[in-house]
Amino acid sequence: MTAPDRIPTRTMAQAAESAARLLRSVEEMAPEQVQQRSALPGWTRGHVLTHISRNADALCNLLRGARISQSVPMYPSPEARERDIEDGAKRPPADQLADLRASGLRFTAATEAMPDEAWSFEVPHRLGPFPAFGVPYKRVSEIEYHHVDLGLDYTPAHWPTEFVTRELTSLTNRFRDSADLPSLRLHDSDADTTYRIGAGPQQGPEPLRLSGPARALVAWLSGRADGSALGAAAADLPALPPLG
Repeated sequence: MTAPDRIPTRTMAQAAESAARLLRSVEEMAPEQVQQRSALPGWTRGHVLTHISRNADALCNLLRGARISQSVPMYPSPEARERDIEDGAKRPPADQLADLRASGLRFTAATEAMPDEAWSFEVPHRLGPFPAFGVPYKRVSEIEYHHVDLGLDYTPAHWPTEFVTRELTSLTNRFRDSADLPSLRLHDSDADTTYRIGAGPQQGPEPLRLSGPARALVAWLSGRADGSALGAAAADLPALPPLG
């Protein structure tokens, strides 16, 4: 039997909450905003919105595979993923909103259809397989990061505290032994906690120390801010490795 902490009831609720906030933002968009640039290079807001919708369907594929104990990929191919995003990017806000709602309902239905034991099945991912109980949180992070990328009124300051805490741990773990980063010390001024990241040569006699609220640290580590709120000139900060 699947252990209770491996049934992601909390993250399923978080995904629904994130989706509801996103829908409210899209409901308020003016028609001309869809084709304006997003914060992601080369993508309009229409690209970002379509990607969020297709991501919901892709995660449904992972859950379907878990239910039948088969390794089902998120997308048929990278080319198909890109084509679907391009094909949907120019749709008006009403169509984008309808797609977000419908794909979100499909994702919710897919999570609710999961037998308890299926949550332990390992699903495929470009960064490596992981148990299906991690799928709802993948949806949370997808929506929270890309909601900011839309460049509307939703910023890292609006991220839920629980999301920020989890992402700060995840990102500092990810970059801890990165040879592409010099040795850095990150101080979370909210919790008075220091993290070490980077395994490359440090830029001076002492590791560069950056300090700020957890949201500012996550915004920089995830590429959603230039790091100027962390006590050092943005030009002095190292380039972060891509998240992939």
